[in-house]
Amino acid sequence: MRVNILCLCTLALLMFASLTPAPAQTAQPASPQASPSKTDDAMELVKQGEKLAGEGKPDEAMALYERALQIDPDLYQGQLFMGVALDLQGKYDEARRHLAKAIELAAPAQAVQPLRVMAVSYAFQCDTGKAAEYERRAFDLQYKWDKLQEAAGTADELARIYLECGDYDNAFQWYQTGHLTALKKPDITPAEKDLWEFRWEAAQARLAARKAQSGKPPGEKALAAQAQQHLAAAKALLDKNDNPDQARFYPYLQGYVALYTGDYKDAIADLRNADQKDVFVLSLLAQAYENSGDEVQAVEYYKKILTVNSHNPTNAFARPLAEKKLKELGQ
Repeated sequence: MRVNILCLCTLALLMFASLTPAPAQTAQPASPQASPSKTDDAMELVKQGEKLAGEGKPDEAMALYERALQIDPDLYQGQLFMGVALDLQGKYDEARRHLAKAIELAAPAQAVQPLRVMAVSYAFQCDTGKAAEYERRAFDLQYKWDKLQEAAGTADELARIYLECGDYDNAFQWYQTGHLTALKKPDITPAEKDLWEFRWEAAQARLAARKAQSGKPPGEKALAAQAQQHLAAAKALLDKNDNPDQARFYPYLQGYVALYTGDYKDAIADLRNADQKDVFVLSLLAQAYENSGDEVQAVEYYKKILTVNSHNPTNAFARPLAEKKLKELGQ
């Protein structure tokens, strides 16, 4: 999950890694408008900018991206990371102009990356229609290339955007698409199958919890019970211990279900045992504290969120909410 939610954290970190080239595809040559030496100089500036961004210095990073693009306007990485930096400043229209240019410049083997980054850009504003447009293009490419596990991850990423933006029907459809796509892998192992079954149960638990909060049929109590049933099924799959690395996500899943079924005390206890470096966990904790009446703790966690400069679905949901809540709370 996370892409289903639980695996999303890992997939978000991979969004800026080099993608494995698709079969029979060749890389796009360097821009004809810049000499190889200038392109190398521009690329070095982008790398330095990435380092500064990772150190929490977004303004300094952006200055380097600007210099890189002055040297080579057709540098794919420069356009991509400039778009990311502008997104994190809330300058979405300007960001998307750079991201659109990155999509245009991307070599075939790079194509999925900027498409998913653009989808995340739209996720910051919960524009699910535009996010879906780019996620679907990425999914179709991965599926065509027989990268079924990666395609499943992209489907789950889109499902998560729908879920956190309140479109539960489309969230279910795309989580199901991700699940079925993953199971099409010809040589899937029992452990891999269990992993995707776990993600599917976890997705259904979260969907039921969100529907319970929103008052959707068949009613709050019935949906809360469904969430607990899927939670138990997810735990049973973890207890097989063939995917031990997934166990760390379970407190997050418990906390998510508790929060959206109104059990704020348990939500806080569970989420405090989850990954405290995960900005989405911090967002859930902030909401749990706020709903339980502890405004001081809620403000502390909302402020922590704004110190994170990652460009991924988790921050696309957490950052705008934190900004909104801090204004509402007079911070």
